Amino acid sequence: MKSFLMALVALIVISISANLVLQKIDLSSSNASTSFGNVRISD
Repeated sequence: MKSFLMALVALIVISISANLVLQKIDLSSSNASTSFGNVRISD
């Protein structure tokens, strides 16, 4: 039971820290999926 609780604590810490890091470097799905310029849909 102790190892399970430690795993949950580790999961929470990793999730929160990853969220903070990604927000700090301004990485978002809208920035990653936005296309600028020469995109040909069809002829």
